[in-house]
Amino acid sequence: MYRYIVKRLLLAVPTLVGAAALVFVLMRLIPGDICVIRLGSGGAHVDPASVEACRLELGLNNPMIVQFLDFLWSYITLDFGTSMWSGHPVTHEIAARLPVSLQIALMATVIAILIAIPLGTISALKENTWLDHIVRMVAIAGIATPSFWLGIMSLVLVLDITYLATGKPWMPPIDYVPFWQDPIRNLSMVLLPAITVGYRYSAVTMRMTRSAMLEVLREDYIRTARSKGLLEQIIVNRHALKNALLPVVTLIGIEFAFLIGGLVVTEQVFNLNGIGRLFVQAVQNQDNVLTQALVMLVVVIFVTTNLVVDLLYAWLDPRIRFS
Repeated sequence: MYRYIVKRLLLAVPTLVGAAALVFVLMRLIPGDICVIRLGSGGAHVDPASVEACRLELGLNNPMIVQFLDFLWSYITLDFGTSMWSGHPVTHEIAARLPVSLQIALMATVIAILIAIPLGTISALKENTWLDHIVRMVAIAGIATPSFWLGIMSLVLVLDITYLATGKPWMPPIDYVPFWQDPIRNLSMVLLPAITVGYRYSAVTMRMTRSAMLEVLREDYIRTARSKGLLEQIIVNRHALKNALLPVVTLIGIEFAFLIGGLVVTEQVFNLNGIGRLFVQAVQNQDNVLTQALVMLVVVIFVTTNLVVDLLYAWLDPRIRFS
């Protein structure tokens, strides 16, 4: 097992370097001079001396290989530079927004797992019954419903219920407060978007769980276990569910990594200052420094998530670690 973990960790290094190279090249293929953008729009009244000083400051006059090595070293040392838009260090911009997106992603993942795996398993065990049809309807509704509409409807519903119960209008707080400082204020801000995202997230996972369980339940070793007289609960928990979780774990990992930077619509609806909203603002303001830092952050999250999924694979199926 330790050999398998070390191998996966070593494979993550060239993946990150390759992704960094791709981001480095793509960011420099964007039309326009970053210094002209930084000093003024259009560049018609930008002092050429100021542009040259900016290029020296950013190291743009160095050979490309030197720029790439400096780019790698800056990310190894977590020195992402200064935002062209706000003038603040990029590290501070990300640190202020990441906790919001990370907490919502974690809570949505937990909610999705608690909903999807039990319901998906029940749907497979009760195939083509009324219970199966209800679960499938819930899953299809979650997949078909746009996230922005679901978020708006949930806000309206909560506001109406609160007003009817207290007689006073209620709005969730705008500023983020960590859970350990004020749990009630924190949950009042992130619980509703987490439930909204978690339901949509669980719909896809529910369908995958059902399909994987149906496939596993038709295997020969399941029929053999039943013919030996094993309890159905033991067959489902020890043999069927553990093997059916392999594709489900992959889907959960991909969805979690996507949620970190992909909650743009949800953050707009609930007025959350997360990574997705920061991403949109960085692109709109042509903040190349902040944009490439956010892209690399998403890359690192995806690579780390895939590493965790690989380790879960080895735990769920011991044959993988010896292959």
